[in-house]
Amino acid sequence: MIEYGIITIIQILFKIEIKKMAKIVVGLSGGVDSSVSAYLLKQQGHEVIGVFMQNWEDDDTDEYCSIKNDIQDCVAVADILDIGIEIVNFAHEYKEYVFKYFLEGYSNGITPNPDILCNSEIKFKAFLNYALNMGADFIATGHYVGKIQTANGELLTKARDTNKDQSYFLYRLNQQQISHAIFPLQNLTKPEVRNIADQINLPNAQKKDSTGICFIGKRPFREFLSKYLHNKSGKIVSADGKILGEHTGLMYYTIGQRKGLGIGGMGEPWFVVDKNLASNELMVAQGHAHPLLLKSSLIATDLNFGTGVLPNPGRYTAKTRYRMQDAECELSILEDNSIKLDFTQPQWAITPGQSVVIYNNTLCLGGGIISK
Repeated sequence: MIEYGIITIIQILFKIEIKKMAKIVVGLSGGVDSSVSAYLLKQQGHEVIGVFMQNWEDDDTDEYCSIKNDIQDCVAVADILDIGIEIVNFAHEYKEYVFKYFLEGYSNGITPNPDILCNSEIKFKAFLNYALNMGADFIATGHYVGKIQTANGELLTKARDTNKDQSYFLYRLNQQQISHAIFPLQNLTKPEVRNIADQINLPNAQKKDSTGICFIGKRPFREFLSKYLHNKSGKIVSADGKILGEHTGLMYYTIGQRKGLGIGGMGEPWFVVDKNLASNELMVAQGHAHPLLLKSSLIATDLNFGTGVLPNPGRYTAKTRYRMQDAECELSILEDNSIKLDFTQPQWAITPGQSVVIYNNTLCLGGGIISK
């Protein structure tokens, strides 16, 4: 365990570069990360107010949703830190700008990432606007990410804790959003954050991290999706056209999926390699390294770059999913202002609807939605 004395804490605090004492509204989630963020800012002398964002109301039961416990944890943390706490409902905005996109994606046969849109549309837009109307100078969150001033504007950077770095989920932030955001955990690791929480006796110091899509929680994914979209069964076919079984609806499957296919037999496991909406067929192939699961290039549209300007063509690294190593690639700009990435090594299970995020060393430049 790492021990934190007063000098070490001060050294950490002064890595958060704010030139004056400010009014900062912290998005408290009930987790340890946002709680420690609020503590660090309060210790630095800023006026800190906590806001809990309630983004989902439909089917919000105790069985699947932790919102009641999260609110209780937020209130307890606010009491310990001696800061104000508000509960603000953004459920309308969430349905309009995140959930609608989520349903449209699945109905069109792609696999969207609503958590990325939640950050750009709710946490750093609806919440940011709410905080600015309160007279805040900045908002702060418990994200593991940093930012830096460049010649072309502010850009996000990877966090010190590369295992927890969340720049992938924040690549859609623009200049206005980045400039009003503070990320107190950019120089801390997760164990260090938990240590700080333990030392100041926060009740959520060892609380498990939340996982999965926020509005689904622990409820079965297929059961949830079937309430909003009509599922249509169809054929599961091999790459050579052999019928292997029947799927329960293309919306339930994603490229690279192995579990839940309902087909077995001799040899290597089966994986989803494609979805044909026109014929309503799910294509599968055997083996994790099957050629149909490996692609050397992609096209991305619906682009967003932190400076508002497309990067120059050239060599960068990119991620096509959160939990992957940066992959070397060559970026080129197409006539319609979409981008093409050609990878040095083939990438596994590139999935339409997911995001590709582009980096220059530790700088998060931005990215877009994979179209093919």
